[in-house]
Parts: sequence; structure tokens; C-alpha cells
Amino acid sequence: MNRKFRWLIIIAALALSLFFMLPLNKKVRLGLDLQGGMHVVLGVDTEAAVSSRLETMAYRIRTELQNNSVPFSYVQKSEPYLINIGISPDSNKTEIDEIAGSFGLTGGEADGDHYRYTLENAEITKIRDNAVLQALEVVRNRIDKFGVSEPLVQKQGRDQILVQLPGVTDPDRAINLIGQTAQLKFYLVDHTVTQEDIIAGRIPFDSIVLNLRETNRTTGELIRNIPVALKRDILLTGENLADAGVVFSGTGEAQVSFAFDRAGTRLFADITTRNVGRQLAIVLDDTVYSAPNIQEPITGGQGVITGSFTPETASDLSIVLKAGSLPAPVSIYENRTVGPSLGQESIDSGIKACIIGLVLIVVFMLIYYRLSGIVANFGLICNFTVLLGIFCLIGATLTLPGIAGIILTLGIAVDSNVLIFERVREEIRNKRTVLNAFEVGYQKAFATILDANVTSIIAAVVLFQFGTGPVKGFAITLLLGLIASMFTAVFITKTIFMEYIIRKDPKTISI
Repeated sequence: MNRKFRWLIIIAALALSLFFMLPLNKKVRLGLDLQGGMHVVLGVDTEAAVSSRLETMAYRIRTELQNNSVPFSYVQKSEPYLINIGISPDSNKTEIDEIAGSFGLTGGEADGDHYRYTLENAEITKIRDNAVLQALEVVRNRIDKFGVSEPLVQKQGRDQILVQLPGVTDPDRAINLIGQTAQLKFYLVDHTVTQEDIIAGRIPFDSIVLNLRETNRTTGELIRNIPVALKRDILLTGENLADAGVVFSGTGEAQVSFAFDRAGTRLFADITTRNVGRQLAIVLDDTVYSAPNIQEPITGGQGVITGSFTPETASDLSIVLKAGSLPAPVSIYENRTVGPSLGQESIDSGIKACIIGLVLIVVFMLIYYRLSGIVANFGLICNFTVLLGIFCLIGATLTLPGIAGIILTLGIAVDSNVLIFERVREEIRNKRTVLNAFEVGYQKAFATILDANVTSIIAAVVLFQFGTGPVKGFAITLLLGLIASMFTAVFITKTIFMEYIIRKDPKTISI
């Protein structure tokens, strides 16, 4: 390759690296361990997801049986993974089996006054896996709308989600936002059940009791919970929500508005048309927020949730509704907060380690390889510059393991020069000219350097693919550092030596 072209490549690479780096404090993003923040591990209750799906399935089967004029007495979820369909005198088992089978149910054995159907194992596994994946996506969407910079959200194990939120200053609000299930459901109020019946425990099998929140309209504080009987059937869920936001009533009270998608609008219109004059309970996470009377059919697919919200709580609720409800409750398995001061200590320690390591390497190369050591040290500085430039270009996040990767990369870069210099020494001892010794030395050492770096790159890729946050930080830094060292330790130093030798034609060289 032409010498001028080689110098053009080197100058362009260093200039671009410096361009991408500056200003450095705005380009390099710091990870959780360096700037502080939250580390949370969430556990997804996959069994609750299966139970919730069975409840919804029971309602849909009931609706399907009614729409197809198939006689039955009741449809009820039973544990574990069972749905019972009550038998009436005119029941047609073939038709019932066909509808139940379309929902992934098997069985249909007669058991007293009902047929017993079981959810298939493959469907149960699918619901569990989908619950974790859906929860992962919902949590990620909520955090994105919350405005956290560079969050890490990923699956861990079979039913856990790892969440890292760098720079979070309000951990309580973040925990409430990402952990709130926000399962929106609509039920009809059962007016046949009185407060006396609820207190005495006289609840029909097709009804449930949930608490209606009564709050202070000024402060939003809970005053008391009023038990309310609801029909067990879930008429509609938040799965059909298209949008949510904050609105204010004429009195200035914060409310949460919601709007359904096309399918939800049709369902909502059908529900309100059939039940004009009845109370429709709006339930969020098994708490009744309001139970307005249906005055007329609601065909626009829009409504509001009242409940004496503050603007902030209304905003948070609209975020979780808009991002989607979690398919199952989540619990916090682990919650650690890294303070900014600890993060700064990590930065200081990492910088100190880098400086000490760099100084020791520079001193060793100068003492052991003399003039050639200066060239190797210049290549080392170029390696560090190119590495930071790549970091800033791709927007990588620097972590404490990443700093360790940088230190290791500097050592690997020097190792490449050591291999080359030792090979050149050997060729000079074999009476070759300086130019020929460097050409042969670089050529023969290159195969060893390439083999070692490719092996390390494969290891770094594997670590990045299968590792978690800290391991990924180390792997990405190591990977980028290896690529940079191949360029600086071989291409840049060789160009410098060739330029010097061709210009000066020395008989010996300080190595």
C-alpha cells in the first residue's frame, strides 16, 4: 500500500476519533455502577397469568355459546386449569366440545351437573412464557415513557426481569411505576347483593367482592374502602386500550381518560347498550375506582377514571395504561440503589487504575525497547483514542467492568508490539537489514497476532451474547479494544517504522 495513503488513513482515523469524542463528558454515557441508580429484579407471577387467562376464556366461551344458541346453564373457572360448563336438559355435548376445543381446552368428561375441560399443557406453557415476554415489553415501555436514560431491561431466568435504571433520583416512584400491575377490568355491579349480605358472607357463586376506594378529593388520601359485590364475569379488559392521558374536570380534579381500539370500541358499545341503567365498575388491580351508571350506549369508545388523583399519580397511571398492563402481578426479588457518591468513587478508582497501568506499560516499553518503545507507546495512545472514538460513535455505555476491559485492551495492544519487536530482534540477529527485518518481523508476527485476537474476539462475542449487564459491559469494551488494537499495533506502528527506515536508511535501530 502506498505510504501516503497509509498516512491518510491514520490521520483520518485519529481525526474522526477526536471529532466523535469531543466533548467527552457529553458523549460517553455512564452505566449504573458509575453514575448511580437502581438495580431491580422482578419476578413475574406466571400462575396468575394462567388464572387470568382462564377467567377471560370462561367469559368468551359463555359469549360464544350464547351467540351460537347452544344451551348451557353456566361457565365457570375452576382450579387448577379447569373450566366447568354447566349442563342443561337441552345441552349438545358435540357443540360444546367444539367451542371449548377452539380455546385450547381438552377433556369434556361429565362430572355431576357439568362438563369438565382442562387447559392443554402446551397452552399453559405458552401463556407462562408469553406473560414474561409481555411483562418485559410493558416494563420497557413504561421506563421509556418515564424518561430514564440508557435503561437495561432484560429477561433473567424463566420468570424474572432484570431492570437497571442509571441516574434515577426517585426510586420509590420508579418502583411504583414499573411494579404496578395496572390490570384494567370492567364488571357489572351486582345489585342483588346488599351490604348486609357481604358482611354475612352470603355471596352468590357468580359474584365477587372488591373494595371501592373512597378518597379525599383535595389530598387524594384514602378515607376508607367500601366492599362492593360485582358480577364475576369480566366484560372487558385493558388489552383493548389504544390510548390514555390526563384530563381535568370542571372543578380542576385530575382524571385519567382512556380510549379503546376498534375492537374494544365495538365491545364497549355492545356492553353499554345491553346494560343501560346498570352500574359499570371500573376496576384497576382489583380495586374499584368508580362505578358510574350507564345512562346510554357509549359508542365512541372513550371514558374517564375518577378517584381523586393528584396530577402526578394521574400521569403515572396514564403511563402504565398507555404502555400496557402487566399480564400478571410482579414482585420485587431484589432492589439495590447505587448512590451517586459511590458511582463517583468507582469512576475515580477506574481512572486511577487506568493511569497507573498506562504509566507502568509506557515505562516498561521505554526501558526495554528504547527508541522502538516510543513508537509502541504512540501506538498505545492511538489505540486509546480510537477506542474512545468508537465508544462515542456507537453510543456505548461505560461501566466499571468496561474500564477493566479498557485496561486489558491496553495490555493486549502492547503484547502485539512485544511479539513484533521480538521477531524483529531475531531477524536482525540473523544478519538481515533493518528494513528487511521489520518487513519479515511484521509479516511473521501478524499470523500469531491475528490468531490470538480472533480467539479473543470470539470469546468477547460469546460473553456479550449470553452475559448479563456487567459481563456485557466488559465484553463490548474488550471487543472494540481488540479491533482498535489490530489497527494501531500493526498498521500504525508499521507505517511509522517504514517511514523512518525508508527516509533515514539506518544500519541499526534501537530495539
